[in-house]
Amino acid sequence: MAFVIITDSASDVPKSVIEEYNLLVIPTPVTIEGVDYFDGATIFPEQFYEIQASGKEIKTYHINQFMFYQNFLPYAEKGDEVLYICFSTGIAGTYNAAKLAYEQILEEHPDFKMTIIDSRCASVGYGLVVERLLCMQKNGAPKELIIEAARFYCEHMEHVITVIQLDYLFKGGRLSKTSFLAGTVLDIKPIIIVDENGSLKAVEKVRGWKKAQKRILDIVGEKGQNLEKQMIGVAYGTDKEAYEYIKEELKERYHVSGLLEGRIGCAIGAHTGPGILGITFLNETTDKFDEYLK
Repeated sequence: MAFVIITDSASDVPKSVIEEYNLLVIPTPVTIEGVDYFDGATIFPEQFYEIQASGKEIKTYHINQFMFYQNFLPYAEKGDEVLYICFSTGIAGTYNAAKLAYEQILEEHPDFKMTIIDSRCASVGYGLVVERLLCMQKNGAPKELIIEAARFYCEHMEHVITVIQLDYLFKGGRLSKTSFLAGTVLDIKPIIIVDENGSLKAVEKVRGWKKAQKRILDIVGEKGQNLEKQMIGVAYGTDKEAYEYIKEELKERYHVSGLLEGRIGCAIGAHTGPGILGITFLNETTDKFDEYLK
């Protein structure tokens, strides 16, 4: 019986991590002009952002119970135990659908063991959690400690995000018409976090794209702990220049131990647009797991 760690595509886990650990990433569905695609399986960021720029109608919906059933069942049949780190319930209904699928499988395989953790994170916020857990597992950490680490990392993960365009937040109902119009005229960029409930929350407004980049970097220093010992998550949509600037500044300012470099996919990009930048990091650290993270 194996102990298996899995996640979903809203984690924006880099391809290198997926390949290194043979990680199952359950794809999030996205509908384009009425046709279903699957994030990271049948559609990828470069193609997606080109389609988005063309103005085609794009909708997303969370992974449903049947999709989870299909993905969980093979593990139950093999007698494996599963740890699934999922997209925040504050943003999508992923956790509840996964839980229902697990309960359904238990009717057929009552001995199937599975831990489902609501990450209360988005994008590389929980992509980073997953990478850390896989590293621990590779280095021989017991499953109980891995599950403990998963809960710790999810609880203490900070996200700081900004976007160039306000159009997509407005269309998705996350921005009022007044804020959208005023923000567009005044070149306002929101600073967004994921709050304690796992929901997106705009906390500041900054004028200009460059100032917004500098502000999210400042917040890393204000909220992060022991950054020089941390692996930091950083992700973007299409602005490669801004992304490179953020990475260099994280290294120069905070001397971070490493970067998990992600590309924001359809699950999140559909609602933010291509001009998104995000940084994820811990607001509290512990040396309890260090033995397995070398």
